[in-house]
Amino acid sequence: MDPILINGVPIAASPATLSPGIDDIDAETTGRMSDGTLTRDRLAVKRQIDMSWGLLTWPEISALLKQMSAASFTLTYPDPQDGKYSTRTFYAGKRTPAVALAKAGTILWSGLRVTLTEY
Repeated sequence: MDPILINGVPIAASPATLSPGIDDIDAETTGRMSDGTLTRDRLAVKRQIDMSWGLLTWPEISALLKQMSAASFTLTYPDPQDGKYSTRTFYAGKRTPAVALAKAGTILWSGLRVTLTEY
C-alpha cells in the first residue's frame, strides 16, 4: 500500500484506522416544502476523514500532531469514491488526546483520534 502523505511527506506513524466520509454541503435555502417535497441546493461535496492510532511513542505522537498543526495542509490518502489515492487540502478540526501510559520507564500514548475536514 502506498503511504499516506501530509504535505508530500509520509505520515509520521500509520493509522490503525482511516475512515473517509463523503459529505454534501447544502445551502441555507435547502429544506422541505409544506407538502414534504425537498428543495435542495448542494453547494459542494467535501471529505471528512477520521483516523485513529494504537500505541505511539512520544516522538511519534509529537511528530503526528506537528504534521497536522498548520491551519491547512495537503493529505494524500486512499479515496473510496475516486478509486485511487487522492490529494486534497484539509485541516485538523479535532485531535482527541490519547492516554499516556508508563511502561518500563518509557511513556507510550494510546488512543489518539483525529478528524480531518476538507477545506
